Amino acid sequence: MLPRHAATERARTTRHARTHRTHNVLRGTAVAVVFVLTFGASAAVAAYRQFSGNVNKVDISALVGDDGASSKPTQATPTDPNAGKAVNLLVLGSDSRSGANGKIGGKVATGMRSDTAIVVHISADRSRVEAVSIPRDSIVDIPACKATNGKKSYPQHNQMFNAAFATGNDMGRDIASAAACTWKTVERNTGIKLNDYLVVDFEGFERMVNAIGGVPICVPYAMDDPKANNLHLKAGYQTLNGKKALGFARSRHAVGNGSDIGRIGNQQRLVAAMIKHLLTKDVLTSPTSVLRFLDAATKSLTTNMSITDMAGLAYNMRSIRGANITFMTIPWEPWPQDHNRVVWKAEAATIWANIAADKPALGETETPASTPTPGSTETPTPSQGETKKAGEEAFNVDDTTAVCKKA
Repeated sequence: MLPRHAATERARTTRHARTHRTHNVLRGTAVAVVFVLTFGASAAVAAYRQFSGNVNKVDISALVGDDGASSKPTQATPTDPNAGKAVNLLVLGSDSRSGANGKIGGKVATGMRSDTAIVVHISADRSRVEAVSIPRDSIVDIPACKATNGKKSYPQHNQMFNAAFATGNDMGRDIASAAACTWKTVERNTGIKLNDYLVVDFEGFERMVNAIGGVPICVPYAMDDPKANNLHLKAGYQTLNGKKALGFARSRHAVGNGSDIGRIGNQQRLVAAMIKHLLTKDVLTSPTSVLRFLDAATKSLTTNMSITDMAGLAYNMRSIRGANITFMTIPWEPWPQDHNRVVWKAEAATIWANIAADKPALGETETPASTPTPGSTETPTPSQGETKKAGEEAFNVDDTTAVCKKA
């Protein structure tokens, strides 16, 4: 049997956020959805023109090749540039410690890394969204990458997934180079063609959460982690402000055995709670809250999408419901050469193939009713050698109302 280690602990059924890492899964599209639902299409256009100066728009098409992102002209109206086609977004959370981020995350890291990576698939008919988290410790092949300054890296075999982001940043010292190398790594290892990317940092995430008055969420167990924004949370249903939400998303040492796999669940559940809160009546009917969120979100966004492209995509998604927004982690198992690393299970290939074909990631059948409720503390500890199965802990936004464990 395999020894117990960080990688073999099953991620809790509480899923991530995110959106991200961001924290951040449908951040760009959720922003537009909220505004369009509140003020209508014409007002959304005017608002997006107003906030377009906030967005750090960085085109990486020259770095990812002919099949990568392309520079699109700004549209005069919120027209979906990929109408009738599926869209795949790469959402990344940066742990940059520059500027205000150093005060939030602590100036203990150099450069930038990405500990949150999510492939977000939006179906061609705009009725279904699937957010698939990729563990940072996944062992993958990193292709040769190019940086904005002309530097190039050699292909790398059997490397941790988040080394791609670091490789790009180490060469170019910018988000564009880091995102481009991660983009190429995702495409190489999944067979999926990406359309756009979004990156958010610590400061931006805190600002977004505070802009909507915090995130109501079930914290299923008490959490204390001085290394994650000095986090101290009691168990129970509560509203997290920006600082606490970021700590909740970053914390590893207060989750399970301290592995990255363990915190992915909390990140996913936090993003789901944000989306659910954004779609609730009290947020949608408050123009002040919406405008505050729009301003905060666009200021924290680095992407190759134009602001009107985001608005057009979101407008076509205006009828989507929480039950059709699904979160999951790609199925994994311990890497035989190092049990603190993971490799994707055979089922992962089917999930990526389904996404590439614009089919439900887990197939046409729904997740079995026996799947544990997100946030439940009843999930048994896996036995030695036990690993995650495909879709075992998948959940949708409407599943985030689990009963909390009493403090």
